Amino acid sequence: MNGRFDPWQLDLHGHRVIYRIAGSGPPVVLIHGMVNSSRHWEAVALRLAADYTVIAPDLIGHGDSATPRGDYSLGAHAASIRDLLAVLGIDRATIVGHSLGGGVAMQFFYQFPQRVERMVLVSSGGLGREVSPMLRGAALPGAAALLWLAAHPQVEAGLSHMGERLRARGSGKGVYLQAIARALQPLQRPGARKAFLQTLRSVIDAQGQRVSARDRLYLLGPLPTLIVWGARDNTIPVSHGRYAHQAIPHSRFEILPRAAHFPHLENPEGLAAVLRDFLETTQPGRIDDEDWGRLIAPHSPRSRVLEPAA
Repeated sequence: MNGRFDPWQLDLHGHRVIYRIAGSGPPVVLIHGMVNSSRHWEAVALRLAADYTVIAPDLIGHGDSATPRGDYSLGAHAASIRDLLAVLGIDRATIVGHSLGGGVAMQFFYQFPQRVERMVLVSSGGLGREVSPMLRGAALPGAAALLWLAAHPQVEAGLSHMGERLRARGSGKGVYLQAIARALQPLQRPGARKAFLQTLRSVIDAQGQRVSARDRLYLLGPLPTLIVWGARDNTIPVSHGRYAHQAIPHSRFEILPRAAHFPHLENPEGLAAVLRDFLETTQPGRIDDEDWGRLIAPHSPRSRVLEPAA
């Protein structure tokens, strides 16, 4: 593993967007989840960069990208990624999404299917209602004050130190705590906290995940699709991944025994190996505009509405 995962800045529609890029070859786009950023993909990206151009954006409102007052829905994030790729001259790519990023990836496919060659969902959101109590609680009124406390520099430093000590003892939880500490750093800015809450509440409420792609997973059938889950994931249950695997024709399903909810941090070598094998053993799919109707029509029966007799 060598090379650099350099950050670049782009002004997109008047807003600062940060993205990282490494390598050369067919493009692979890595989309992070909540309280993550592009930098968290580094260990995976550098393992793929010898043969692929790896691009990872900071979603608007996340990482070091701008935190404007505006739309933080899955569709808005997907459109921003489409525009970023257009500026970079990338027409089609393999799309990889983790957690919230999995929901963004599926929405990207739904809005721009002709731009997707393969789909990879890593511990993805949007595949069922269940989600950790912590995320459900963060969607409740009053969470802003708790988030301010959690993002305090002393709390972030304490989590980072505790994570370092746990890693020194050989505990995998150390990586998890350090990832949370890194993610909390940008949330020290008020705009970032508001953007996080807007993003969270667009997909999660007190009952769990409120956005689901289950009703249209069949559309991924023509594309090579890989679903990856950490065996120890307590944030989104692995049963969601199994359901998606059964619903998406010809999909692959991989469990990473050493990982929980953050495989790209807890087992980056394992995730990179699974991704590389998938990329090397599948051909890019292609869905053109004229194919879309043929995909949906068999699942969308029509019948005439009979008007009541006068």
